[in-house]
Amino acid sequence: MSENKRISNLYQSIYNGEPWLEVTLDDTLKNVSAEQAYRKINPNLNTIWEIVNHLIQWRRNILRRVQGETVTTPDHNYFVPVLDSSEAAWEQSLQSLAKSQELWSAFFEDFKDSDLEKIYPGNNQTYYEHIHGIIQHDVYHLGQIVILKKLL
Repeated sequence: MSENKRISNLYQSIYNGEPWLEVTLDDTLKNVSAEQAYRKINPNLNTIWEIVNHLIQWRRNILRRVQGETVTTPDHNYFVPVLDSSEAAWEQSLQSLAKSQELWSAFFEDFKDSDLEKIYPGNNQTYYEHIHGIIQHDVYHLGQIVILKKLL
């Protein structure tokens, strides 16, 4: 199996597969309502919804980078308040997360192992580091979501 395929499988497992940590984004978010996702447990913590939107934007950012685009990260680091707390808006965020997974899966179909060594000029890190970084980023924030969900 190619390295690209192994990485693709790992990324898919974190979203809705069977990762060794036994927790996935899809399962964790499945029964979270808009009201729960929007609830601010502590003024110093992000909400589940803010974290989900942050994940979506970072997934897009890194995907654009490994597709050869130079991307500037905004000062707010993709943590912005949710303005529409409706169920429809929450469903849209969940669909955007699913769409980001589809885009990554499509990316991996044509990605070559040799491209893992390419350097992103914005920070001189390899595409390999970026791709593993976004997986680590997802897992880090998945842990936060799991804790926030338990506190609801």
